[in-house]
Amino acid sequence: MPVRKWLRALTAILFLVTGALHFVNTDLYLKIMPPYIPWHPAMVYVSGVAEMAGGIGLLAPTLRRAAGWGLVALLIAVFPANVYMAMDRIQVTAQPIPQALLWARLPLQAVLIWLVMYCAEIGIRKR
Repeated sequence: MPVRKWLRALTAILFLVTGALHFVNTDLYLKIMPPYIPWHPAMVYVSGVAEMAGGIGLLAPTLRRAAGWGLVALLIAVFPANVYMAMDRIQVTAQPIPQALLWARLPLQAVLIWLVMYCAEIGIRKR
């Protein structure tokens, strides 16, 4: 299996699982919602649905690019929650997450954006 197809499948699974976790472990996501964002529960559920839809869309050739752009937008939209988590040292697990890891997680968002764009073949010219 070519690398891009393999990564696409893994990325789709990643978004399907993390999207489902918004419904299974809602409290975790509610903890990291910045106070200035309205309707916390609704935003958690909407972002979960968007992650799952994007994951499915990555697997459908006719939807792949649109799903990719949607996931890129979602990753940008949820970035403030990651910043809030790092700045306010929000802990979501029983075992505290070291502050350095909370900050190290922020550049990971750029890696995820690149991965989605690669898997969705965004920015690649077809010849």
